[in-house]
Amino acid sequence: MLSRALISVSDKRGLIDFVKELYRLGVEILSTGGTAKILREANINVVDVSQYTGFPEIMDGRVKTLHPLIHGGILARRENPKDIETMKSLGIKPIDIVVVNLYPFEATVKRENVTMEEAIENIDIGGPTLLRAAAKNYKDVVVIVDPDDYSSVIDDIKNGGVSIEKRLYLARKVFSHTARYDALVAQFFGNFSSSTFFEEWTLPLKMVRKLRYGENPHQKAALYALNEVPSLIDAEVLQGKEMSFNNYLDTHSAVLIANEFTEPVCVIVKHNNPCGVAIGENIHTAYKKAFECDPVSAFGGIIAFNRVVDKLTASEIINIFYEVIVAPDFDEEALEVFATKKNLRLLRFPPLLSKIQPPGFDLKRILGGFIVQHWDRVDNEFSQAKVVTKRKPTDKEWKALEFAWKVCKHIKSNAIVYAKEDRTVGLGIGQTSRVFAAKIGALHALSSLRGTVVASDGFFPFRDNIDVLAQNGVTAIVQPGGSVRDQEVVDAANQYDIAMVFTGVRHFRH
Repeated sequence: MLSRALISVSDKRGLIDFVKELYRLGVEILSTGGTAKILREANINVVDVSQYTGFPEIMDGRVKTLHPLIHGGILARRENPKDIETMKSLGIKPIDIVVVNLYPFEATVKRENVTMEEAIENIDIGGPTLLRAAAKNYKDVVVIVDPDDYSSVIDDIKNGGVSIEKRLYLARKVFSHTARYDALVAQFFGNFSSSTFFEEWTLPLKMVRKLRYGENPHQKAALYALNEVPSLIDAEVLQGKEMSFNNYLDTHSAVLIANEFTEPVCVIVKHNNPCGVAIGENIHTAYKKAFECDPVSAFGGIIAFNRVVDKLTASEIINIFYEVIVAPDFDEEALEVFATKKNLRLLRFPPLLSKIQPPGFDLKRILGGFIVQHWDRVDNEFSQAKVVTKRKPTDKEWKALEFAWKVCKHIKSNAIVYAKEDRTVGLGIGQTSRVFAAKIGALHALSSLRGTVVASDGFFPFRDNIDVLAQNGVTAIVQPGGSVRDQEVVDAANQYDIAMVFTGVRHFRH
C-alpha cells in the first residue's frame, strides 16, 4: 500500500495529471516551495514539508528536506523490526513514493557569461540526497526522477502495484542521473579552475538518441552529449534523414578543417579525411575549386562552409550526391534549391562563422579505458616558422605553405599535402611510410604538381622523400623538422633549389 508521496520538482512536465492520479488513489502528498504552490493552484491538497516536520525552511530554502522525519520515512526498511520500532518511537511516517528532479544546473552553466555564484546557487543538495536515499531503499520506495515515467507508474499502481523489477529499473535510473549531475558540477568547477587532468573524472554523458547503426550495419550505436559549448550535437538539422554515426564523424572533421580559415572556405570530407579543400573570394568559387581537387571521391561526401550558403552554390551542389552540408546558415533561395533533394542533410551551425575553440579534452577509446589529451591547437605557430634552406619561399609560396599546413594537421598520418595557395592538389593520407604518402599524394593529383608546395605532418626521416617531391615539381616544403637526418634533408632541398621551412610543431593524427 502506497500511502505517502514526497514531490519536489524543477521540471513540471506532466506533474499536475500525475499528482491528481496519486491523490485519487488515496496517497497523501508532501511537497515544498514552488511545487506545492502549483499543486494547490490545481486544487490538490498538499502538506508542506515544513508543516510535516515542524521545522521551517531556512537559509533561503537551502535546508528544507534534510530532516530525520523525511529521511527516516524514506530509508526505513518496512520488514526490519528495529526500523519499525524506531519509526513508532519517533513518530516517523513511511514515505512510499519520492518524485524529485533537480535544480537546472546544466541549463544554468550553459548560459553565456554565467558566474560562479549563479552556478553555485543551482547546485541541488537536498534533491540528490532524497533521490539516492529512495533508490537505496527501492524495495520499499518507488522513486521517480524522469517525468516520462509518470504514466507507467500510475498504470502499475492501478494494476496491482509497482513490481520489484520496475522499482529496480527506476532506482538504476536515479543513480545514473545523480552521477551525471555531480559530474556536471565537477566539470564546471574544473573549467573555472584549469585544464589539468584530474585524478578522478566522470564524464557527464546523456543520450540524445539511438542511431540507426554504427560504422557498419551490424553495429548498434547511440549519440551522447556532453554539456559543452559549442557542440556539433546542437547543430540544427534543417532537412534530410537523421544523422548517422559516420555522418557525425565526417562532419566533425569537416568542421574542424573549416575552422582553420578566416577566408571563405569549402571542405569536402570522405571517410574522415578531406578529399578537397579550397578558399576563394566567396564560397561558390571555393566549392568549385574544392570539388575539382577530386570529383570522384567527393561523391557521397560531407561539405563544410564557413559562410552562409547561397542559391548559386546550392545549385552547383545538387548536381552531385552528398550526405551532409554544414554551414553557419543557408539563405531562403538556397533552401528552396536543396528542398529538391529530400534526403540531403542540411545542418545549420552558427559557430562556423567565428573561430571555434574546441571545449574540454580530446578523448580516444582503448580497451579498458580512455587516453585523453588537449586538442591539437597551437596559436600563431606558422608565424614562428624558420627557413632552413638557401632559398626563401616567395610570397606566393608562403601563402601556399600556410594553407597546406592548416589542412595537413587534420589528415591521417603519415600525411602529405600538395597544394597551391588556395586549394589542395594531391593528398597522401594514412600511410605507414612517409615516402609512400608522398608518392600516393602525387598519384591522387588530377592536375600538374609543377609549382606546388608540400606540407608534411611529421619530419622527413630520409632524403628519398625530397627526391620524390622534386621529381613532381614541388618548389617549397613545410615540415616540423627534428630528425637526426635534418641536415641530409635540407641538403637535398638545396640541391633541387627547393625552399624549406621548419615549424618545430608536429601534427600526427591517428
